[in-house]
Amino acid sequence: MQSPDSSSTAPARGASVSSSVPSWTPSRGSVALLVLVLGVLTATGPLATDMYLPAFPQITGDLGTSEARVQLTLTAMMLGLAVGQLVIGPMSDAWGRRGPLLVGVAVFTVASVLCVFVADVTWFVVLRFVQGVAGAAGAVVSRAVVRDLFKGDDAVRFFSRLALVMMLAPLLAPLLGAQLLLVGPWQLSFLVLAVMSALSFVLVLVWLPESLPVGERRGRGPRALVATVGGLLRQPRFVGPVLTLGLSFGMLFTYVSAFSFVSQSEFGVSPQLYAGLFAVNALGMMAGTQVNGLLVGRVETLRRLGSGLVLALVSVGGLVVLALAGVAVLWVVVALLALMMFSVGFVMPNATVTALDGQPVAVAGTASALMGGLQFALGGGVASLAGLTSTGEPSLVSMSVVMVSAAGLSLLAYVWSVRTKVG
Repeated sequence: MQSPDSSSTAPARGASVSSSVPSWTPSRGSVALLVLVLGVLTATGPLATDMYLPAFPQITGDLGTSEARVQLTLTAMMLGLAVGQLVIGPMSDAWGRRGPLLVGVAVFTVASVLCVFVADVTWFVVLRFVQGVAGAAGAVVSRAVVRDLFKGDDAVRFFSRLALVMMLAPLLAPLLGAQLLLVGPWQLSFLVLAVMSALSFVLVLVWLPESLPVGERRGRGPRALVATVGGLLRQPRFVGPVLTLGLSFGMLFTYVSAFSFVSQSEFGVSPQLYAGLFAVNALGMMAGTQVNGLLVGRVETLRRLGSGLVLALVSVGGLVVLALAGVAVLWVVVALLALMMFSVGFVMPNATVTALDGQPVAVAGTASALMGGLQFALGGGVASLAGLTSTGEPSLVSMSVVMVSAAGLSLLAYVWSVRTKVG
């Protein structure tokens, strides 16, 4: 294990590191462990968001409340994730990465344990908000750490690995939650989260050193923070990729939130078959991230990003045509969704790197926080539009229309940022 104060460690061969040398740089042998630690931290928030979804009816009965009030616990978690990133990101720029991360993981662990014993839905909502705020530390600090240590194609390779975890977590979390219900009550999901978070705390405490040098830290008061955020929002090279990322996440989250109902109500599939289809589409995304990684160093980042966006628009465009024509069949819908998921494997890591790569390390935490907050805000807002039907429930038509709209706007944001950069 490297000492946190070690500065003599050589970076991985061929790796490009940010111009401001951090207090620790990973060797080739430690990169895999870095992926593991940051991957676990990145997955915590998405797992906490979705793992308990299959247990909503059981939670409603146990707490003696309505499903609408239980639904507020999910809203509170999403709000906490957005707010937490906006708060913790600037803190990590001012105080370093380790301190805010350790505090966030510790608070998340405690909140998860308290959720196991909660007996009132109001307190459950409060605890879920706290979970969200604390859980945001893993995502926002992980991105900042990668920005501290890597640049260019090396950052893309690392973000491709993190993106695989970040995208698989919300997709597979409901399946894991459903399996946990077979062996115990709904509280078991929160116990698993608590154990996972506690292990993350130990990993960070023992292994992950500080990546932001003291000389690069910037303490910011409210005015300075507003100025920093305003400066980021005036940069098309930052705003364009962030909008691209957020709108693409909205497309993805629309599928995650709507396809369970659409597949079972319109195509008559069983919950077990739905789980299988879900896994097929997840494999599509895994394939996308791996192919994107193979193209690093051969095809430039913007071209990979543009190709992913075009492929996403083509796939969901085909879906909306079939839906509006009323001729959609299940296997074709699944194939188009798998193609869309494949494209997401290109979009997420490349958009993230494009947004962060041009930022100095002193504002990487704030930039990461702003990107994450806008991603959740746009993603959640876009996905909610699929439910604006006469029945209040998503349909294949509403789902596909929202997805193609998000994909089209995401591509437009990309084109705008590229043209502005070139101009």
